[in-house]
Amino acid sequence: MRRTAARLLTGAALAAATAAGFAAPVQAAVSGSGGMDVYPSTAVPGGQVTVNTAACGDPGAAAGDAGAVGAGTFTLAPSSHDGQAIGQFQVPPSAQPGTYEIVAQCAADGRRIAGDLVVVLSSAREQVYPRGSVKTGVGGALGPDPVQTAAGVTALAVAAAGGTWLLHRRARGDGI
Repeated sequence: MRRTAARLLTGAALAAATAAGFAAPVQAAVSGSGGMDVYPSTAVPGGQVTVNTAACGDPGAAAGDAGAVGAGTFTLAPSSHDGQAIGQFQVPPSAQPGTYEIVAQCAADGRRIAGDLVVVLSSAREQVYPRGSVKTGVGGALGPDPVQTAAGVTALAVAAAGGTWLLHRRARGDGI
């Protein structure tokens, strides 16, 4: 009995220590505001990208540079959210697929912040999904030919009627 209680207490202590060990880094990551958010983080050439950050504090103005992707400079202006700066730029239609660093420099203290933008050739919203039946070579339940479908239904009906008639004769004792 004592061993079971000791094991339960040891297991509970280890679980609590593990939970505390994971909670501290998560809290530190949530409370920090030293980065820049790029939305959407994956864009197609010609797409609009929004950048925002809280790293510049008040008043929140910054000068952005998307030259790595070929979009040039843009301005991050204070937004309606406290301490947030927001700006937009357009990915050039000639942009090549890849990961690009978007940077900004805070107007108040000159701090440099960065975020990543991934350029892809087609977005998930533009995917084309297959339509129609699968061509397996064996046929289907309902093919495109109504004559073949009717012939199949008729053959099944004749087989069912013949089977019923034979079973009925056998049950009466007429012999088969």
